Amino acid sequence: MNRKMTSLVIGNSAYPGQELKNTTNDSEDVTTKLGDFGFSVIHLSNAKKEDIDKSVKSFRDNLNSNDIGLFYFAGHGMQIEGDNYITAVDTDFETEMDAKYSSYPLNKIIEIMEKSKNKTNIIILDACRNNPYERAWHRSASQRGLAPIYAPKGTIIAYATSPGEVASDGKNRNGAYTEAMLRHISTPDITIEEMFKRVRNSLAVITKNKQTSWEHTSLAGDFFFNVSLGNSVEIYSKEAISDELYMLDKTKPLHDEISDLKSHNWYVQNPAARDVKKKTINKADVDSAFVFGRNIYQASCGSSDGSTDYIVSFKEKTAGVDEENRKAILDGMLFEVFFTSKGEIRENFKTSKFNRVFEYQKYSEFDESYNFIADILIPYQSRFYVIPGKRKEVTIDIQSTENKKGEHKITGVYFAGNNILREDDDYDFYEEDGEVPYEAMRKSAFEKKLSEDMLISASKLNIQFSFEGNSRSKILFPYGFTIEK
Repeated sequence: MNRKMTSLVIGNSAYPGQELKNTTNDSEDVTTKLGDFGFSVIHLSNAKKEDIDKSVKSFRDNLNSNDIGLFYFAGHGMQIEGDNYITAVDTDFETEMDAKYSSYPLNKIIEIMEKSKNKTNIIILDACRNNPYERAWHRSASQRGLAPIYAPKGTIIAYATSPGEVASDGKNRNGAYTEAMLRHISTPDITIEEMFKRVRNSLAVITKNKQTSWEHTSLAGDFFFNVSLGNSVEIYSKEAISDELYMLDKTKPLHDEISDLKSHNWYVQNPAARDVKKKTINKADVDSAFVFGRNIYQASCGSSDGSTDYIVSFKEKTAGVDEENRKAILDGMLFEVFFTSKGEIRENFKTSKFNRVFEYQKYSEFDESYNFIADILIPYQSRFYVIPGKRKEVTIDIQSTENKKGEHKITGVYFAGNNILREDDDYDFYEEDGEVPYEAMRKSAFEKKLSEDMLISASKLNIQFSFEGNSRSKILFPYGFTIEK
């Protein structure tokens, strides 16, 4: 399911003399989550009024070419004469009038979203924080926080507190409201209204019932932040997507072979992969073919030579197989690279046979399979430099220094103008004589590492080296460093 979604996320903390602790963290974490769900995100931290104005105009343009629009703000918000304003880091708080004309009117954002061509709008305001500037104006308690707003058709507006109340900045990394929201926003297959109900319950626990979130909605349909693959992939059943639930019935075509591939026994796996008959595949349904493909890849990663042979010779071995089932097998192999037996995105992708299955991307007859995997990886695009399956050639530049032995020490890997070589936070190493130790490898092995770590098919990766050499040239790659996303 390819949803077209755009968002504007702002987190302001650097208010003069009254800095908030968590709001930029809030906006960063919300930006990451929205990116995981497939939103394009315009993100601002510590924005001036001019910055907000420019970004809202860009957001307006994006709304007209997307189905879903979302605006999130963390920082100081205020009501003046019944209208709500979000404040910039250069807002003048000396008087109410100064603040009004140097802040950004929330009604303008709502009106822009209402009049755009998209179908659904979401506004989330963690902007009811206790504002010391308002206290200096000697206002009544009822004038603090934000005034209630009624959502236009197709819109939901979510507040960190009930109208007229204020919220604290929070004790941990995030404000209390955003902390509660981040706990629940990734829960699969719950409507946005149900998600905010869960947020309200968690917020009550976090704040010991001192803060109650509030929403007003006029949504006509259901919206889900996180749609599970079982509900978003329509061509295969939920049981095939979460294949730990897939029930084997040995009276059905391909189920014997799937059972053997699941055995973790090479002597059983190898003949199951090598001897499978085309007529057996043709008699199977697409779910069985998909699960068969998943387990071929799984067994190959477990060093089943027969399964690896099947992948290497897939084009020839499946010539004459029903096109729907042929596609399903390749879909299954590609799917297994990225998703667990529960149908969840892997923490660590299975890359040992990555290039084997992506080798077929050069053949147009397999385009539908690569479009399939690219589409379902869109919600996780923040995990990739380029979404696997996209027919796009990528160029990277390698920076190195040559030592007296003629070995080439890697000092930079440049992608889109940025050095993506970085220390691996999960790797502990010791420096030798004050220098980072290096792992030696041939140039060909280094090229394979680049492809697998970046999850870009070798056939789509154009590597520019800063030295002349051949496949046997010696490369020194620094231990404790990575180029993974």
